[in-house]
Amino acid sequence: MRIPKRGEKGFTLIELLIVVAILGVLAGIVIPNVGRFIGRGQEEAKDTEFANIQSAVHSMMTDNEISLLPTSVNTTRTNNMGAFPDTSATAAAGAGAKDKDIDGNNYVAADKNGYILYQHDREGDGLTDNLSNYVATQYTSYWYTADAQGTVTQYDTAPAE
Repeated sequence: MRIPKRGEKGFTLIELLIVVAILGVLAGIVIPNVGRFIGRGQEEAKDTEFANIQSAVHSMMTDNEISLLPTSVNTTRTNNMGAFPDTSATAAAGAGAKDKDIDGNNYVAADKNGYILYQHDREGDGLTDNLSNYVATQYTSYWYTADAQGTVTQYDTAPAE
């Protein structure tokens, strides 16, 4: 750092006040807009997750050639896609129960139960290399229910206990 020579001057008080005023005006404009963008991003993330779950349910129903989920569909809110939308047992034939795999073979007790979006057992052989994921992660940020037609409802909070 050098020592100022005689006769050199720094900034005046007026110049410093003008700079501070300009920075204050910019902050007053920018900060509210940033807060608004953050809120909008959270809403878009919520809407996107809902659309992904709804699409995954329809894809799973199409792949398994079912038009209705079993009557025991998950009516309790869950964010675990390994148990959504239906975790009914495979034993009961008919009424939409999961009694046949995609090759037409009967499911057996060791196979994963139900029509689920994460780690879905399509082949019915109980092997982990034949599990399908209709969603990227097992747990979601929001909670969901589904009806027999596969219509998904999204909730912001967990079920009351």
